[in-house]
Amino acid sequence: MSETKIAELYNGWKNKQTWNVALWVENDEGLYFGACDYKKRCEIRGVKPTYRGFIAWAGLYGSKTPDGYKYDSQKIDYKALTDMIREL
Repeated sequence: MSETKIAELYNGWKNKQTWNVALWVENDEGLYFGACDYKKRCEIRGVKPTYRGFIAWAGLYGSKTPDGYKYDSQKIDYKALTDMIREL
């Protein structure tokens, strides 16, 4: 399968796990506003927000999305999710 087809499968995300986590963080009201709050608190402290920091702050280590993907899976693209958090 070509890289273009794979990217299309996951809406531009590296893999299904990353896409699913991003989907829930961006579309679940509680997670979205939590991520925005986390980002704002980081900015107030003069710290760059990261996805790893967000999942620690939100207590999501070991938790899964409603679709069964771990928020802290080694398979997800942490850099892409950090970029997502910073763009909120």
